[in-house]
Amino acid sequence: MTSLNRFIKICIAIILVFIIIYLGSLVDFVFKPFLSLFSIIMVPLMLATFFYYLLRPLVNKMVRPKLNRTMVILIIYLIFAILLGVFIIGVFPSLRTQFFNLVDNGPNLLNALSKQLQDLEQTGFLSKILPDDVSPLTQLNEYLNKGFSLLTNYLAGMFSFFSNFAVILLTFPILLFYMLKEGDKFGQKIVSFMPMRFREEGKEVVHDIDHAISGFIVGRVVVNLALGVLMYIGFLVIGLPYALLLTAVAVIMNFIPFIGAILSAIPIVIIGLIESPSVAIWSLVVILVAQQVQDNIISPYIFGKQLDIHPLTTIILVLVGSDVFGIIGVIVIIPVYMIVKIVVVKMYQLFFKQKWEDA
Repeated sequence: MTSLNRFIKICIAIILVFIIIYLGSLVDFVFKPFLSLFSIIMVPLMLATFFYYLLRPLVNKMVRPKLNRTMVILIIYLIFAILLGVFIIGVFPSLRTQFFNLVDNGPNLLNALSKQLQDLEQTGFLSKILPDDVSPLTQLNEYLNKGFSLLTNYLAGMFSFFSNFAVILLTFPILLFYMLKEGDKFGQKIVSFMPMRFREEGKEVVHDIDHAISGFIVGRVVVNLALGVLMYIGFLVIGLPYALLLTAVAVIMNFIPFIGAILSAIPIVIIGLIESPSVAIWSLVVILVAQQVQDNIISPYIFGKQLDIHPLTTIILVLVGSDVFGIIGVIVIIPVYMIVKIVVVKMYQLFFKQKWEDA
């Protein structure tokens, strides 16, 4: 009888939740201003969270009795301003030149790519690896049309992004400053809302979440930078054009789990193919070798067992995040999964493990 009453209560609670969701959908105009505000501050908040976990260890190490936290943060801001100036003066001109050269040479590059495919088709190389009813030139035209359509939509989206860039530029440093100054108190405030008997477990959960996200972000940055160095050296050795630009794109894209590595490899191989088939093959070899070094040597050393997520789980999470929330969902889905997993495991240990083992 007790089990039946508990089941009925759970069913009633679920029904009430769905009723609340339905009633909320009827008055969605009430929530639109809040959703609009959240969409505006979401990108600055994500950037602030990313740099908070990246810079927090440095801030903690620099704090001294005569050097308080505020002064340390301001010193780090000054150092970053100097590094940003060095980047703008030393590295950005090369990236900018390569980018505009790539854009200006776009038609010539497409013609060269078509010629390379024609040559490969005449030699019979493509007929060996493609079905008989597949024409690479026809496929190329279809992909190019899709590419130009995506590029148009992307450029239209860029105007929207830059319209909000001022908001990001103003709010991101302020959010980051207060997060670095008061960040350690956030967890304590969350735990303070819990009942007294669960506060110790709450502290453990908050600590585990904080440790997992910190390890994931710092580890991902280190791993991607190491991957970028390996790829850039390899591209220089094989003589790949636009090596710096393609490496920068690859490093940024690799922050997207699983599919980022695939998407970043496509333009690299295409540029290599335009140069020559041998350069395309060697560029693919460089990518595969760098990825293997990252996956089998660098990542296990950096992450250890912190990122205990099966590759199939990662693929499913990325697909779901992309379908529901777009590019933002792809980026944040892994940290969100880690948080949910920690909370669910702790709740299972607290409320269900003992009962199920005794049953």
